[in-house]
Amino acid sequence: MKRTLLLVTLIFLCSVSLALAGGSPVGKWKTIDDKTKKEKSIVEIYEANGKIYGKIVQLLQERDGGASKLCTKCTGADQNKPMIGLVIVKGLAADGDEYTGGTIMDPNDGKVYKCKMEVIEGGSQMKVRGFIGFSLIGRTQMWYKVK
Repeated sequence: MKRTLLLVTLIFLCSVSLALAGGSPVGKWKTIDDKTKKEKSIVEIYEANGKIYGKIVQLLQERDGGASKLCTKCTGADQNKPMIGLVIVKGLAADGDEYTGGTIMDPNDGKVYKCKMEVIEGGSQMKVRGFIGFSLIGRTQMWYKVK
């Protein structure tokens, strides 16, 4: 009886902890332009081979959703690829409540930064930080879960 009660209590506490932490970043997220404060894009975060990735699925300021827009500032294999479907978040892994160890690319200038993400507010928001070197030198954006 004591073991059953202990197990039920442990499961309950784990569930509450996950709900408060926010949970997985997998899903669609709305990004906001830092300068104009307007909705900018929808990024779909997904998991593949135990890592977290994110691709652009819609550009909200483009008439055609961005279907005709190319990443002209990107370098390497991503140069002149369509923006829709472009993988901008690569290789993050769970590290406690955060996802770290990967990169994020800014398709506006083609620059690649180290990245970390943390789902907050019960899963409705995500802090996304891009940085050079260590986390103190960088920029944080809030992304909002698309329902």
